[in-house]
Amino acid sequence: MSDDEKKIRVLIERWAAAVHAGDLDAVLADHSDDIVMFDVPRPDEGLRGIDAYRAAWPAFFEWQAQGATFEIVSLDVTAGTDVAFAHALLLCGTAEDFAENPARRLRLTLGLRKQNGRWTVTHEHHSFPDTTLPAV
Repeated sequence: MSDDEKKIRVLIERWAAAVHAGDLDAVLADHSDDIVMFDVPRPDEGLRGIDAYRAAWPAFFEWQAQGATFEIVSLDVTAGTDVAFAHALLLCGTAEDFAENPARRLRLTLGLRKQNGRWTVTHEHHSFPDTTLPAV
């Protein structure tokens, strides 16, 4: 594993811990001002910019405070010289969600770029599989 891949892994693990803790400042810390996020909730066209990204988190933190889990299960990172991507599976849900569907995982994909020697998240995508469709 390269040094950049290690740095990105730490960045993502720190972000996930911040999400779990409901620490908005730490969630925002390594994201670019021009972040694009496609999230599970609407809007379908995603959110653009750090202000819209910031505004999306309080409702999630409120839901999570009711006992939901947010934990990385697997994480893969690929880093080039100045761009990188990562994909992960996370436990994200309530005890009721997991009782109903123990295999439920949130899918996370991140795009990052290195600017002035620092990695920042420029693209973030969260999704759940559509369980109404047949498995391939």
